[in-house]
Amino acid sequence: MWVESHSTLHTVRGEAGGLSGEVVVDPPSAHLELPIARLRSGNPLYDMEMRRRVDERRNPVIAFDLRGAEEHGGGLYTISFDITFHGTTRSFGADVHVTLSSDGALVAEGEKTFDVRDFGVQPPRLLGLRVHPEVGVRVRLEGRMTT
Repeated sequence: MWVESHSTLHTVRGEAGGLSGEVVVDPPSAHLELPIARLRSGNPLYDMEMRRRVDERRNPVIAFDLRGAEEHGGGLYTISFDITFHGTTRSFGADVHVTLSSDGALVAEGEKTFDVRDFGVQPPRLLGLRVHPEVGVRVRLEGRMTT
């Protein structure tokens, strides 16, 4: 997973690996979780402030729950899903591209922009620095089909 946010000075980028959970193809459903501790920007000060603002001790994971998927052909799906972050759950929709190979390898990719204020998180402001509340998130999920 990759995240990108902007401030009055520069772009803040982060990434995380270690998304875990289960995806069911037919009928489509999923529950995935990402520990906040895995999200890193490369700047320890930014990471510490982010963890403080999202209250990582009380809310240690970001959860994704797939509620539905509509196929449009060519591997393109429109999905509806819930995100639970900072103790708040919100519903969203997005387009994702899914490929499933004959050997059972599944790859799903998509992106969405979220406003952290929708989850009760206020972006920092300090002196002249202002972090914008919109955060772009890009996810690439790779898995293998099991029976």
